[in-house]
Amino acid sequence: MASNTLFSVLSMLLLLFFRPSSASHDYRDALRKSILFFEGQRSGRLPGDQRLRWRRDSALHDGATAGVDLSGGYYDAGDNIKFGFPMAFTTTMLSWSVIDFEKSMGAELGNALKAVRWGTDYLLKATAKIGSGVVFVQVGDPFSDHNCWERPEDMDTLRTVFKIDGSHPGSDVAGETAAALAAASIVFRSRDPSYSTKLLNRAVAVFQFADSHRGAYSNSLSRAVCPFYCDVNGYQDELLWAAAWLHKASRRRQYREYIVRNEVVLRAGDTINEFGWDNKHAGINVLISKEVLMGRANYFASFKQNADQFICSTLPGISHPQVQYSPGGLIFKAGGSNMQHVTSLSFLLLAYSNYLSHANKVVPCGETTATPALLKHLAKRQVDYILGDNPLGMSYMVGYGPRYPRRIHHRASSLPSLAVHPARIGCKAGSRYFFSPNPNPNVLVGAVVGGPTNNTDSFPDSRPFFQQSEPTTYINAPLVGLLAFFSGHY
Repeated sequence: MASNTLFSVLSMLLLLFFRPSSASHDYRDALRKSILFFEGQRSGRLPGDQRLRWRRDSALHDGATAGVDLSGGYYDAGDNIKFGFPMAFTTTMLSWSVIDFEKSMGAELGNALKAVRWGTDYLLKATAKIGSGVVFVQVGDPFSDHNCWERPEDMDTLRTVFKIDGSHPGSDVAGETAAALAAASIVFRSRDPSYSTKLLNRAVAVFQFADSHRGAYSNSLSRAVCPFYCDVNGYQDELLWAAAWLHKASRRRQYREYIVRNEVVLRAGDTINEFGWDNKHAGINVLISKEVLMGRANYFASFKQNADQFICSTLPGISHPQVQYSPGGLIFKAGGSNMQHVTSLSFLLLAYSNYLSHANKVVPCGETTATPALLKHLAKRQVDYILGDNPLGMSYMVGYGPRYPRRIHHRASSLPSLAVHPARIGCKAGSRYFFSPNPNPNVLVGAVVGGPTNNTDSFPDSRPFFQQSEPTTYINAPLVGLLAFFSGHY
């Protein structure tokens, strides 16, 4: 049995790593485009250096009904809602990308920093009343929004403001917001010390609120956030995740003690092969394990054990049933928008590979060994699949390569721009563009869509198939770090 397992592992690795590549990839170009995508997702008043010129100012009065300024931030996907939970995770992952891979970003570092700051500027607004125990977590009624197909510049749907407070807790979204602010404080520590200090201080206050008023925001705001960004996994992981980033950003003993004290209570060892906007477990273990591998934190040894188990669960051939591969070699998990799993898990593989390299360590996985080189190859194979090395021979990044999705599920991209069609396009008037077989008139450069429909590597380039054709900020954010590394090393 052992020899058969080893044979299957080696066979799958040969399939994944040594199949002929359709072409060499320009990772630098892909990196530039992956960051440019975030400019297409901007809400609020656009700056003078906005590069995607077909987008214009939108949602300038967000927050007015609640007496606060909540303009700015990102639309999470192809709709016009600002969901705080995925926006905060996006900001955290953009920050982690810069922290670990800024030396490989070259000329794109400045644009990456702008992408981070566009997120943190909004999160500071959303948490400005934390002293009163209030965090604003969403702008826009999703049912009203999803009933229309209109440009963000034309929006006339409800811009309802949703908040959490002591009586209506949301430890998940508040914890992720604290993590994002803490991670970004590291990014700006030497570049803008006063801004960095503001971010860290706010992160401390938001985390205290999240921990003191425990509960899932899905319970407090069920109608507004479910089924869109309902927290299925629970809020416990976000508390540990936030504490891990606060520890990394502040080096304060209280966060180390919090992590150690709450490791079991907050279930650090649960679902270790999941990572995304809803589930932080694999990310927690990888992030904390860096200190263990550097020989500085043996009290976190159990997190490294979890991280090692996560790594082994991703290896082809001996994978945990929840980490599978398509015939074409793509990481595949059940559910929609599969590319979010591909980019997030691949980011962790690459990050852990680098941590192992610096410590001169490997991960034993039964009959095989996960070396840093093997993990890098696996992550690179996923990135190459996204860029075109797949059975369809198409790039899943809009604007990259000769063949890419042309009919993405994205309102602003699919409707004519204001420059072309200055007159307002009403709620239902946009439907004909949604159902049109024509390519989107505005190219949302750098957008990575949800990807293949299932484990057969097939893809319908069609707007109604939103789980496959819709791009999201949290697909792209981890990809920024991956492309930075590969652009600097290949």
